[in-house]
Amino acid sequence: MLSITDKWIWDFWFARDGDEYHIFYLQAPSSLKLEQRRHHKATIGHAVSKNYVDWNILPDALTPGMIGMWDDLATWTGSIIRHNNLWYMFYTGANRAEKGLIQRIGVATSEDLIIWKKHERNPIIVADEKYYELLNLNSWHDQAWRDPWVYNYQETFYAFITARVNYGSPDARGVIACAKSEDLINWSVLPPVTEPGEFGQMEIPQLININNKYYLLFSTWAENHSAQRLKRTKIEAVTGTHYLVSDNPLGPYKFITDRFLQGDQFGSLYSGKIIQDKKGEWKMMACNNLSEEGRFIGSITNPFNIQLKNNKLND
Repeated sequence: MLSITDKWIWDFWFARDGDEYHIFYLQAPSSLKLEQRRHHKATIGHAVSKNYVDWNILPDALTPGMIGMWDDLATWTGSIIRHNNLWYMFYTGANRAEKGLIQRIGVATSEDLIIWKKHERNPIIVADEKYYELLNLNSWHDQAWRDPWVYNYQETFYAFITARVNYGSPDARGVIACAKSEDLINWSVLPPVTEPGEFGQMEIPQLININNKYYLLFSTWAENHSAQRLKRTKIEAVTGTHYLVSDNPLGPYKFITDRFLQGDQFGSLYSGKIIQDKKGEWKMMACNNLSEEGRFIGSITNPFNIQLKNNKLND
């Protein structure tokens, strides 16, 4: 388990370099009087392991920008991809002037996964009102445009992003947005790869390919299940990680089960990611989120087993 005595840690993502697994994670001081303040104090921490269990803490990867910059409040969830011997970290930024209500996506680069340089053209991916809801406090509590997961498909890069469409019932607008790029710097925003209707938001996407099927993971809270979904499924809402499946990374994506891959009523685990170990076996890791009493825990689990049967994932 990855746990830091004086910090809360939550959303995370990986980069593999040889036989080492690098984990990057959101962190905030556990000395904050209110746990909810962690989001506006978030920086990106970094650790390395050879087995996903024993972690060596490294210097922090990214911190908010200088006052007045687009990301001067907090740096949030992202992903890492390597291209032409350079590592690219895509991350979410929010600023003080907008009280953290509007989210944008930037990139930083590194030659060694240790020292990161933010790109001078940041932010490089912003929401397009043609497809997506911009800030509307009558509809939602922020402008959702975060958690970029970048994937290389047929020599084109695609970013999968937490977003909301600009139509329909406010509690059912959550989608996974898409953008594409040829060079990881210049991006075009595309329509979403999922349909709205099920959730108010679909956070922390991850796209993986298992046996030529594409699994698009996301996490959401029990209170973000739409009335439409609750009526359709007649299943009690849970907090946790769910997924959709497609034969193509660009969709269309469909639910093949209404049951979450991992979820419960009080939200014990969140922001789940699927990993592949050195033996080629698929595992899952997640944030230790809330206790049954509602106390935020703020650590990251060891890998645990998942099963794949009839294209369905089960923990």
